[in-house]
Amino acid sequence: MTKKIAVLTGAGISTSAGIPDFRGPDGVWTKHPDQMSVYDIDAFLTDKEAREYSWRWQKESPVWNAQPGVAHKALVKLEKAGMLTLLATQNFDALHEKAGNSPSIIVNLHGTIGTSHCMKCHAKYNTADIMARLDEEPDPRCHRTLKYQGDMPCNGMIKTDVVYFGEALPDGAMEKSYKLASQADELWVIGSTLEVFPAASIVPVAAQAGVPITIMNMGRTQYDRLADRLIHDDIAVALPKLVDETIAENS
Repeated sequence: MTKKIAVLTGAGISTSAGIPDFRGPDGVWTKHPDQMSVYDIDAFLTDKEAREYSWRWQKESPVWNAQPGVAHKALVKLEKAGMLTLLATQNFDALHEKAGNSPSIIVNLHGTIGTSHCMKCHAKYNTADIMARLDEEPDPRCHRTLKYQGDMPCNGMIKTDVVYFGEALPDGAMEKSYKLASQADELWVIGSTLEVFPAASIVPVAAQAGVPITIMNMGRTQYDRLADRLIHDDIAVALPKLVDETIAENS
């Protein structure tokens, strides 16, 4: 029987691809706490300047311009081997999608910068299309024509699908993660400090279901005691190695 592996990824997998983390000692928000306002929903909704700054900052940030690293690609390999049943991520950089993992197994716990939506009529947008026109339209608006408004454009505010401070997590994201993590043969935590809730609670939920847990992170986490295996090596080296070993054991 093919082994079922659930994975939870945090900032550590993306720092290996060149994205600075937000909360670590050298994190973006640790050094520039004022920039947390980029993702403040109240400021975004009420202040045009804050909205324009948020869009511009996101376009110029490493999050938008990054490419998947070898660690991301290792998880694509795990999926192609038929072993990856859940890829829950705390990152909103869309690098798992860019690397080639299937959207059907990815759960973006904190949303994603890859897509955007109109806050009025809920029309979906590819963020890349909005970023391409940001110079002409620094405060992006919805151009969808609405039948019930005589084919006038909706003109609602557009926002990326990142979960901003003050917003709820995406519908059903935690429930799906709990369910699939509890049904897996193993749970791997890759590059998460397990400090941010509710995402971190996937670990005790899986542990309670008797699922063996591997935590791969440079620093300690509060759930190390629940782990069957702790790996404190460079993720860009350690994760591809773990994937290759796991596939070999299962073939």
